[in-house]
Amino acid sequence: MSNEDDRVLVEELLGRPPLGAFEVVVRDADAKPVVIENHPLLEDGRPMPTRYWLVAADLRARIGTLESAGGVRAAEAAVDATALAVAHERYASERDAAIPAGHEGPRPSGGVGGTSQGVKCLHAHYAWHLAGGDDPVGCWVEEQLGVMGKPGEPDDA
Repeated sequence: MSNEDDRVLVEELLGRPPLGAFEVVVRDADAKPVVIENHPLLEDGRPMPTRYWLVAADLRARIGTLESAGGVRAAEAAVDATALAVAHERYASERDAAIPAGHEGPRPSGGVGGTSQGVKCLHAHYAWHLAGGDDPVGCWVEEQLGVMGKPGEPDDA
């Protein structure tokens, strides 16, 4: 797929044009984008703290359901706080390494989802997990999605 094909697909999935440069880093079985990796600076120079963005509509909806049922608080309670803090540091370090040398403008801050502690957005954690990040919250989300079953399947739990 060309970069332009990816841009069109991601725009359709998001319902709006992406605001910065990105690369598709996870695709589904049909080669459609699932996770994009954002450049740490948007086209207008504003910082973009969210390095990995979940764009697959079905996963976004399922994780939205999990969040609306108290998933953010449940994830914070279930995941070791030290492991989560270390994950935030790794995420920020990886993102910050992609900032061009000599950049003097505003820089993104925080870790996963732009926060340095706790859990802000299950979508961001799961996106990083799918992209290969060592994220305890992303692992927790994956477990919860397994319990929920796939759309259209009866729950076995």
